[in-house]
This record gives sequence, C-alpha cells and structure tokens, in this order.
Amino acid sequence: MSGSKIVVTGASGVLGTAVHKAFEKALRYEVVGLKNKSTASHLVQLDLTDKEATKQKLEEIKPTCESDFEVVSAQGLHCDWQGVIHCAAERRPDVAEKDPVGTQLLNVEVPGYLAELAKAINFTLVYISTDYVFDGRSPPPGGYTPELPTNPLQIYGQTKRDGETAVLQARQQGSRAVVLRVPVLYGPAPNNADSAVNILVDVVQDRSKESNMDDYGSVRLTDISPDTLPPILHYSANESFTKYQMCKIFADILGLNDMNHIKPVSTPPTGAGATSRPYNCHLSTAETEKLLPLECTGFRTWWEEYLHDGGK
Repeated sequence: MSGSKIVVTGASGVLGTAVHKAFEKALRYEVVGLKNKSTASHLVQLDLTDKEATKQKLEEIKPTCESDFEVVSAQGLHCDWQGVIHCAAERRPDVAEKDPVGTQLLNVEVPGYLAELAKAINFTLVYISTDYVFDGRSPPPGGYTPELPTNPLQIYGQTKRDGETAVLQARQQGSRAVVLRVPVLYGPAPNNADSAVNILVDVVQDRSKESNMDDYGSVRLTDISPDTLPPILHYSANESFTKYQMCKIFADILGLNDMNHIKPVSTPPTGAGATSRPYNCHLSTAETEKLLPLECTGFRTWWEEYLHDGGK
C-alpha cells in the first residue's frame, strides 16, 4: 500500500494521455493530470508559466502523513510522492519558429523552474525531451548516445536542449531530476492533428488537395531508484521511415491504391519560412536497456490494429 502520487503535465496531449493512463493502470499510484486549455474534466487546470500558481498547486497536491514526511509501518505503508512527469511543451517546430519567446518560456523556463521545485518540495522530475537536440547529419553506428554533444537545427530543438541544460543544472544543485529523450510520437489522440504522425492519415485520405511530403528525413518512432538514475536516458524504437513512406503504409492499410495527390520531396525545404529538420536522429537506447527492458510494437502492426478498430 502506498501514498505515492504521480503528476503528469500536458496530460491532454498524445504523450501525456498515454503516461497518465499507464500510471492509472499500474494501480500503485494516485495520478494527477494537469492541463492548460483542454476541456477534459478529469484533469486539473494549471498555467505552468505562472510560477506562484505552479508552486502552490504542487504543494497542495503533495500528500500529508501522520508525522512529517517519512512514515513507514510494518505493513510497508509510506507517504512519499514519486514525482512529476513533465510532458507539456511547445512540440511543433513550425510554431516554435513563429513564436520564439513563447516557446522559450514553455520549453526552457518552465522545466527549469520545475527542477528547482523538485528540490524545494521534494519530488523527482522526469523531463521529456526530444531527439531533435541532435542535427541528424551523421548518427554514429547504433545511434546517438546520451553523452554526445547536441547540435539542434531549429528553435524547437534549441529550446528543448536549453530545457535539458536547466534541468541538469538543478540536478547538480541537489534536485532529483532526469532527462528522457524520445523521438516523434504517435498513438491514440482526440484529433489526428495532435501528432505529426497521426495527421498523415488525414493527408492520405483527403484527396481534395495535393500535398508535398518529406521523403528525405527518416524518423524513429515510439509507441507509447531516482537517486541512481543517470542524468539522461533515451527511449526509441529501431524502425525508421520518412513521412512519405508512412503515408504509403497508411494508404495500403486503408486500401487506397492511388496516392497521386501526395508528392514525395527528396530535398529539405529552403528559403524564408522553411523550418529545418534533422535527417536521422536515431537514439541509442543501450544505457536505458541496462535499467529496464524496452518493448515496442511494430509501426505497421500498431496502425493496422488501430485503424481497423476505427481509430479508437
């Protein structure tokens, strides 16, 4: 029996929803999901950019015990909340380019402050970062390892990298915090537009307009004791596809033989308004696999089941 709590920020997004459900399914935790603009009634409203409100809410969520904070009985009952899984972010590279100030606030200042609170309030912070901290130009055999130098190509990757730096600096000052890098994500979503992968299903099905689709950058995909954890961990599947290749898989699953409305583009975009994206940011998961087994469902297998079930 445990009084442990898990707080999930961005719990209305694709990743946050999956994390929230996973901890609820585990039954060992009381899970509190935070939202910003979502209308979901089961989530708690909180503007993470409001420092005072964030501190107050996290102190409010923290459980109380019969005496102080360390209560352990013969039955193993203890009162100690496990931490905050920070999924909230500006995840859209194109939006980040248009709003660098807002992206800096959400992707750098918020995780930095949460890392400070991790020490002040006594919880563990897991900061979700991205493979876009690497440029993807020449990944080493086996993929990028956690300690390799980063070189983001765009504002999104830069701010996520700077968020990592803020979190790791707080760790050096005594905060319990870890960075978890993940690649492009897909999964059940209220709207396909919530995921850069899910949205391709709509593109394949909508024949009313022509689309140019990346066929130059491969994407790695992931189906969705704190004191001894390494500072940075990676989680990724081994499959990789360009967006055009993903569209071909979706078309095949949906029985659509004609993809003439989607044109493959073999070179990265250039010019004003173009947002650079890495070519191949394969993340090495060797360090993570030393700590726990990693299981991933194959891309096509997952989508066949999901789409044949009506996308639910």
